[in-house]
Amino acid sequence: MNEPARYPAAHDTATVEVHCPTPLAAVHAPPLVPVQPGTIPTVASVVLPDGRVVTGYAVSPVQPDPGAAKPAVSRAAVNVALGGVGFLAVCGGLLLLTTFIAALTALVTQLVILAALIFGGWVAVQIFSTRPTGGGNTFHIRKATFKRNHFNG
Repeated sequence: MNEPARYPAAHDTATVEVHCPTPLAAVHAPPLVPVQPGTIPTVASVVLPDGRVVTGYAVSPVQPDPGAAKPAVSRAAVNVALGGVGFLAVCGGLLLLTTFIAALTALVTQLVILAALIFGGWVAVQIFSTRPTGGGNTFHIRKATFKRNHFNG
């Protein structure tokens, strides 16, 4: 009654290819034969200050190929190269500085314009507002007095 559902297996419809590796022919390296140096190196003994004796072969330092040595770079060429790098660094810094100054100028200009618009709007509201202003009385400025921010004529 509760049988699991049967699904077709994935390999039922697909063909399977089997790849078998081909063995390579065994390559045998010739046996290593120790080679004796042409001359027997001399053994050197050194007596240390505390009385011990150290014995070993004297090894001559490896001399580099004279053709592979790098040519010396002249001092003038180094100074010119460093001067060029310094000049490019200064030019890049000045370019960034002028860009920053231009952006700062644009910001200040926009802030001034915004302040002018806000102030102009405030003035327009004061002029065109419909609140009563005292019936349009004419005041003589020479006779008027100002008390506590009120205009008295």
